[in-house]
Amino acid sequence: MNDPKHPLLASLKDATGLRDFSPQQLESAADEIRDVLCNLLATRTAHFASNLGVVELCLALHCEFDFRTDRLIWDTGHQIYPHKLVTGRYHSFPSIRTQGGLMGYPNPQESEYDLFMTGHAGCSVSTAVGLRSGDLMVGQPDRRTVAVIGDGAFPSGIVFEALNNAGHLEDDLTIVLNDNKMSICHRVGAVAGYLDRLRSNPYYTGLKSEVGKLLEQIPMFGDPAERFLAQLKEGVKAGLVGGMLFEELNIRYVGPIDGHDIALVRKYLAMVREMKGPVLLHVVTEKGHGYKPAAADPVFFHTPPAFEDRDGKPVPRHSDGLPPFTVHARDAISAAMAADEKVSVITAAMCQGNKLEPVREKFPKQFFDVGICESHAVAFAAGQCKAGARPIVDIYSTFLQRSYDQIFQEVSLQDLPVVFMLDRAGLTGPDGPTHHGVYDVGYMRLFPNLVVMAPGYAEELGMMLRFALDHDHPCSIRYPKASALQRDQAAPDIELGKSEVIRPGHDGTIVAFGAMLENALAAAEMLEGELDLCVVNARFAKPIDDEMVRQTIETGKFILTVEENAVMGGFGSAFLESAVAQRLDTRGVQTLGLPDSFVEHGDRNELLHQCGLSPQAIAERCRQAAPATSTFA
Repeated sequence: MNDPKHPLLASLKDATGLRDFSPQQLESAADEIRDVLCNLLATRTAHFASNLGVVELCLALHCEFDFRTDRLIWDTGHQIYPHKLVTGRYHSFPSIRTQGGLMGYPNPQESEYDLFMTGHAGCSVSTAVGLRSGDLMVGQPDRRTVAVIGDGAFPSGIVFEALNNAGHLEDDLTIVLNDNKMSICHRVGAVAGYLDRLRSNPYYTGLKSEVGKLLEQIPMFGDPAERFLAQLKEGVKAGLVGGMLFEELNIRYVGPIDGHDIALVRKYLAMVREMKGPVLLHVVTEKGHGYKPAAADPVFFHTPPAFEDRDGKPVPRHSDGLPPFTVHARDAISAAMAADEKVSVITAAMCQGNKLEPVREKFPKQFFDVGICESHAVAFAAGQCKAGARPIVDIYSTFLQRSYDQIFQEVSLQDLPVVFMLDRAGLTGPDGPTHHGVYDVGYMRLFPNLVVMAPGYAEELGMMLRFALDHDHPCSIRYPKASALQRDQAAPDIELGKSEVIRPGHDGTIVAFGAMLENALAAAEMLEGELDLCVVNARFAKPIDDEMVRQTIETGKFILTVEENAVMGGFGSAFLESAVAQRLDTRGVQTLGLPDSFVEHGDRNELLHQCGLSPQAIAERCRQAAPATSTFA
């Protein structure tokens, strides 16, 4: 199918067609990719700057490898858009991040070119080492394996576990370190400083090459003088040759090179492809390359709102609506830090996503960004807490899963009052199954000492944070990527394990946990005149309000628990566990939540309806559950 606007991309049935492109056509293909990305941002929010930065790298990779049989893993997978455009998905690309359309991350169900849904950072080297080892085990040694990992993801602990193993196994492997000096925000940490020094080292040019050739001519024998020369040789190499950290791990280091020079990148990829053992190719790119506003402000343009380009200037398309829970969380954190200098906030490279930039600027000594190292973030918080500080760990629900052992060992087992703020708890919409935070109620509430809360409306979030900071045990507070319901009247104080009746009623009860309170109230209003429903804001999943459980069951009317979380192990399970422990009749209790399957990407409200959690779906379940008679009958 032809497309006069993007004729080169439209001509590609798969990536092998790139090999027939001339150098000029490859440059034109790069321009076409950037144009497609800019057009996409005119319709919806999407990952932008990171994809602009890997256009030439993507083209070079597909020119030098055949990833229908060779192996390619993108880490993190949000930089997958150019790869999708050249692997036969150009014509379906306008559907990306919409329900039923292409996923915004790698998806093995879409294409043989995608191997893993790499929505979390850092796992590429481990899976690549495993792929190479597996290919050798099953007799396919000719398959090449490439892991492309960003410098923001590189400090993740699992990366160094994988490098340690790769250096030991010595299997052929190519690691492309895509260094753009960024994570989502500006990267932090000593590894970032090390990469900066490698990039700025003048000896990686001609001088390093000539000195290296000279040193290779020094013989190595057995007498003391010759052993001294050998030691001198290695010492000089350490001073002049970059990447000694990797060399000492038995991983060949090559680079850094300009990642926007397609011919140069192809030359180096062809070279490292033939090297034996693990090789790391250091490629320097610019996040936002090719679109000046994105290159100038890659933080904002990581996932910007939909915008229209007017003469090279982006004009965002603002949407009206109530402020999201994340803004209320930020304001509550800021207020807590202003009230007590012992309160800190710890994030894992998500300062922008958690909207903490004002907090970072106002309280620099109380703000800690540890990079994409969630396990360390929690253990670090435990250390602060043990010393007498009051740390708040502000991490997305789905990312906090990576620190599961630290939540158990360093926090819960020690009974340290760390506060967990779980942003993006629930369905995250177009980001899809890698980012949906739908398991945290189950994985948090089973730990002894840990309190599990969720605000139903905006004002309640700050109240819960104040309660958590005054509590002497660990607490978690979950909230979704959604606007927060505003409350007209003053809310009662937060009491440990106590719920709140928002709306009285006689025909049945909806017990809502967290932000599902808004949909529960909307469902009750829809049924006004048909059913008189009580709506309870649960507030706590642990400890659950046993008295509320008993009272609602003893009314003899139906009860519907509602949560934006997996049903298995979630709030509904906690409700039933309480009822069973009190030897109550549970036949009238139904639990609504997310299914025991992965939910695809799409608009959050569409996904809620699909999962039976929209106001209309909740109302219909109430109709089905209600007896034939009601207050209004």
